[in-house]
Amino acid sequence: MKIGRRSFLSFVIGGAAGSAFTPLPWKLIDDSSIWSQNWPWTPVPSDGEYSQKNTVCTLCPGGCGITVRKVDDRAVKIEGMKGHPVNAGGICLLGLSGLQLLYGPTRVKSPLKRVGERGEGKWEKISWDEAISEVAKNLAEIRSQGESHAVGAIVNSDKGTVSNLFKRFLTAYGSPNFMTTPSIQDSYRMTISLMQEVINAQAGFDVENADFILSFGSGIIDGWGSPVRMFKANSAWKADGKKVVQIESRLSNTAAKSDKWIPINPGTEAALALGLANVIITNSLDSKKISQSTGFESFKKLVQNEYSTDKVSKITGINSTAIVSLAKNFAQASKPLAICGKGQGSAPGSLDEFMAVHALNALVGNINEEGGVWAVSEPDYIKWSDPELDSVASTGVQKERIDGAGSEYLHATSLLNRFPEVINSGEGYPFKALFVSDANPLYSMPDSKAIKAAFKSIPFVVSFSSYMDETASNADLILPNHVYLERYEDVPTLAGLSKPIVGLARPVVKPQFNTKHVGDVIMLMAKALGGKIADAFPWDNYEACLKETLGIKWDALVENGFEFNGDKCMLEGDFNFYPEAMKSLSDFSPVSIEGSALSYPLILMPYDSIRLANGYIGDPPFAIKAVEDTVLKGKDAYVEVNPKTGKELGLTQGRHAFLYTPRGKAKVKVNLYEGIMPGIVALPRGLGHTAYDKYLADKGCNFNELIGSVEDQVSGLDAAWGIRARLTKV
Repeated sequence: MKIGRRSFLSFVIGGAAGSAFTPLPWKLIDDSSIWSQNWPWTPVPSDGEYSQKNTVCTLCPGGCGITVRKVDDRAVKIEGMKGHPVNAGGICLLGLSGLQLLYGPTRVKSPLKRVGERGEGKWEKISWDEAISEVAKNLAEIRSQGESHAVGAIVNSDKGTVSNLFKRFLTAYGSPNFMTTPSIQDSYRMTISLMQEVINAQAGFDVENADFILSFGSGIIDGWGSPVRMFKANSAWKADGKKVVQIESRLSNTAAKSDKWIPINPGTEAALALGLANVIITNSLDSKKISQSTGFESFKKLVQNEYSTDKVSKITGINSTAIVSLAKNFAQASKPLAICGKGQGSAPGSLDEFMAVHALNALVGNINEEGGVWAVSEPDYIKWSDPELDSVASTGVQKERIDGAGSEYLHATSLLNRFPEVINSGEGYPFKALFVSDANPLYSMPDSKAIKAAFKSIPFVVSFSSYMDETASNADLILPNHVYLERYEDVPTLAGLSKPIVGLARPVVKPQFNTKHVGDVIMLMAKALGGKIADAFPWDNYEACLKETLGIKWDALVENGFEFNGDKCMLEGDFNFYPEAMKSLSDFSPVSIEGSALSYPLILMPYDSIRLANGYIGDPPFAIKAVEDTVLKGKDAYVEVNPKTGKELGLTQGRHAFLYTPRGKAKVKVNLYEGIMPGIVALPRGLGHTAYDKYLADKGCNFNELIGSVEDQVSGLDAAWGIRARLTKV
């Protein structure tokens, strides 16, 4: 049986039928050379004893359970774990490709020290003892100068033991600068705090029980939240006749599979949400139990005075009749659910939009209710005592953070988007050293050129990457972590789940190379520095720390692979419809994007695809092969252009063009696409890597090189939804 490219992709993605991913039967692909392109490193296991082992995938925030099939000591296949509460046996394309990340050529095989210029690719192998000694020497010198606060870390998340070990190390050393890569979870956490008066909670969405899903640009089947979970939910919605309405400027895969797509002027989603609220309140469709909520009368006055349907129609480009109809259909559903966070949710967005959409759920009485939004407590099983600080650390931790989180922006815990501007402008204190783990900011952050300039000014950069990614390529030392299939790690899953789950990633194979668990490396660095810093880490190694931390959870996690509280963890608080932060909506205007309409007459927006990883992990060869040829062909990325716009610019299908923004330029090909509004052009995220292997590097362009960060005046988070642009013929 032979499977062509088109039928293969239809089978894997299951998009047309809205089906969820299922374990891929590799034996069906008899023409494997088509997919492997005869990669010399493709593992071909010999005959041996068959076994399988359960673990957790950490390639995205989804936290899916996976089962790895082995022949002797060689992993040969990854499947979704049956019975896992997140993915229930399903698996996405990236998770399916995990063996290529385990055995592929992009692995960093031992500690490396830079010997050439940064980014030049000249390295020498060093021992782990030499690597730890190099780190300790640099950190000790910085500390001796009273500048411990000028050291920081960028990690993927602030959850779990590894992240907390980094935070503990910085505290004991004397720095407040623990930073995380941004996402919609930052915006939702702040929204829950401001509107429900609940701290340390995330928004959980009971998508399985909702019957009317109103999505403000969320890529429900393009990687939003936990991807496999959302695929399964979407499939169930279709089967049960539940309604999905997608509101966005571009006909995404999610919009195409929804019951209704409503095009909207970009950046005006908050205005639409408040316009819908106006219709709901005016027509007495709101839940009566919320009329006594804090700030309701002020909110009511706001939407009735400022957000009439006619005014909202002019702002959003959606006609008044459609706004009224949408509001009524949403409010009259038995379990309506409104969500936001554009694309895969890897960028935070405007706090105004998140609060306006969250207010819609409150209006229809669907907060902490079946089918609604829940305030889910963040994991609280790490009960370490506070480290004892010496005088240097006590002074250092009291310094203001370099990114202004907690001081300039009181409600923020991390504002990595502000980091490069502060460093490059010289406004903050000079930064001396930076650690980066499970993050690739030189690729994944907006204005990656500015990020690179900021890194260049930092004298000592240490990467813990398992792969030679863009950030690792520009570091001074690489101390490679085990990959996720080689290590223990707790995995708290909060990607929109309404029930808290903690998974346990376990080694399914022995480490392939001379790598170390990042948790062990943190402890070795602390012990090398000595004193109170060493005392803060009483464990012999990371595994001992993990077992002690998980306590009575350990046995259940080892046996099942996860700990799952079947009851939703509801955190009650008084709902505040009109917190101080919402006053900016009394005079709405879209977040101002960069560039002038005169010089840049178009608007460039990003879009996400389930086939393109755009976080700290790049697409493995198997996944990049699955990208459509209207997105990437050869080494050229396609920019989507409405045919009307293309005609005005003299651009035809497949023609090369130069795409300019105030931040940079790229050579692209033109894809004339009816599914994008005139005057708007779109590029995918996940292309344009300069690192990794020949299957991924130098393909397309990196959207983040073309856009900068726009600071939300309320939250400090990045609120940019696009940037002005122009297209010219080559």
